[in-house]
Amino acid sequence: MIPTQRTATRAAPGIHHVASFVAPLSAFFRQLPACLKAHDAPANLFFLLRWLLLSILVGALAGTASALFLVSLDWVTRWRELHPWVLGLLPVAGFVIGAAYHYFGGAAGRGNNLLLDEIHAPRAPVPLRLVPLVLGGTLLTHLVGGSAGREGTAVQMGGALADQLTRLLGLRPRDRRLLLIAGISAGFASVFGTPLAGAVFGLEVFLLGTIRYDALVPAFLAAVSADFVTRAWGVGHTAYPQLAAVPLTPLGLGCVLLAGALFGLTARGFAGLTHWFSRQFACLAYAPLRPVAGGLLLLGVVAALGTTRYVGLGIPVILEAFQHPLAAPDFAWKLLLTALTLGCGFRGGEVTPLFFIGAALGSALALVLPLPVALLAAMGFVGVLAGAANTPLACTLLGLELFGTQAAIYLGLACVVAYLFSGHRGIYSAQLIGQAKHPRFGRQQGRRLGEL
Repeated sequence: MIPTQRTATRAAPGIHHVASFVAPLSAFFRQLPACLKAHDAPANLFFLLRWLLLSILVGALAGTASALFLVSLDWVTRWRELHPWVLGLLPVAGFVIGAAYHYFGGAAGRGNNLLLDEIHAPRAPVPLRLVPLVLGGTLLTHLVGGSAGREGTAVQMGGALADQLTRLLGLRPRDRRLLLIAGISAGFASVFGTPLAGAVFGLEVFLLGTIRYDALVPAFLAAVSADFVTRAWGVGHTAYPQLAAVPLTPLGLGCVLLAGALFGLTARGFAGLTHWFSRQFACLAYAPLRPVAGGLLLLGVVAALGTTRYVGLGIPVILEAFQHPLAAPDFAWKLLLTALTLGCGFRGGEVTPLFFIGAALGSALALVLPLPVALLAAMGFVGVLAGAANTPLACTLLGLELFGTQAAIYLGLACVVAYLFSGHRGIYSAQLIGQAKHPRFGRQQGRRLGEL
């Protein structure tokens, strides 16, 4: 009996150990439904699934539109390069674009600023006619050699197409704001192949200094979906060089702070000059004549320069900026021609020309700053855009997606310093100041950039 008693005595602790483990586990599963309800898990799951479906729809529409746009843009660019005489049609194309927007555009003529205003204070659906107008206007601008980009077109198409789902699906005003943000993110992500930057761009661009966190899920899902759809159509994107690792030294830090300040001032100058041209051409009462006059000026400047280096997107020059230092006038001529093109009423985006301006300026700085030319070009590439669009986080992510993570500190510092030095100026006049960049300008908080 003694061995049996010893066996029983040894077994008892094991049974108690198992029971002490199972009892709390059982209680946990009994209380799990209440825990889920208390933590709104079902509501969060419904929100995720709902916006997953909506974002896939937005991504499919924006990604397909961007694929069509990129293929068409590539075709008109190659055709223009083979037939340089077409630049002589700049005034004619200007009249066609101006007349189309004058007679059929209506509110669509406000472009990106219309989308931002509808996010701030929804009034009326974004008209679907914005899509063919901006698509046709941008392609015609590039066909005849206007200096413009492609981001504005993709963002406007993405936002307009996304907004059509509001009426079709009977969505609430709060959902409409999120849908517009998702459309902006989808357009940016799909046209550059940068889903992370696209998502954050949609969250940053409409409210300077603040991010709307309730739109995180729609923006990221739509950006990823749109990028996937564009690539599924077989459309590729420009491949930029991957940066090598550069140690952060006191000298390097000083150089990046100086360069970032120059990038921010350049962004401020670009925005100011573009708006100045717009005000000057507004003196012409008949709107279709504004791009005609601008086209004549563009034609004169290009003829005087004797080169087409600064027309169109300028991708070859951007890539050249990473290989060797460019001449200082390169960024200045591109800045002038782009401000003139967009200020007089031609259509297209500002982002790719800002890539050109920033990369060319950074490349030229390699003649005086002891940093690799590729690194300076990449810093300018994202820094000038960060200052002009007031989107430092999106531009930092853009740099990481395009150039790799080896020089992340340099790229990030260039973006935030450029953002600071551009002040309360930018390419989007409907951008609302959510948080002033400096306490000195706190009184401007809550106002639109266009009011300043």
